[in-house]
Amino acid sequence: MCDAGRRVSLRRIASLVAVALAGRAAAQDRSAAQPDGRQGFVARAFEMRRISIERGDQSYGAVVVKAGRIVGEGISAVVTDNDPTAHAEMQAIRDAARRLGTRDLGGCELYGTARACPMCEAAAYWARISRMYFGEAPTDAGAPKLR
Repeated sequence: MCDAGRRVSLRRIASLVAVALAGRAAAQDRSAAQPDGRQGFVARAFEMRRISIERGDQSYGAVVVKAGRIVGEGISAVVTDNDPTAHAEMQAIRDAARRLGTRDLGGCELYGTARACPMCEAAAYWARISRMYFGEAPTDAGAPKLR
């Protein structure tokens, strides 16, 4: 493996470790205090957005909620991981599936800082997310659909 390849691999590993540590800290935070209601979930998505910007990535954040509790969080890692699929919504869906131990996220809601792109909406559809919300208001985007 060439030096450039090693650097890319090491950068990816460092990014994964940072996300894992942030997830562990967030999980501890969630167990202490959960946001209350839609406005609280949107606020947490915007907090994830702030973290994404601080890490030098795109300005997006998302959370997945089930039964009034955050079960997944995501920040954009498109730039930092050189992964075009690492949108905040995708990261939050992956995190929720991992934490819940299932790919079926039926009954969950997805809150994002912006409207989900077609890729993220399709992922939410396949994960069986019940409803999506976006923006500070939050705006109800309805059930995810395949376009």
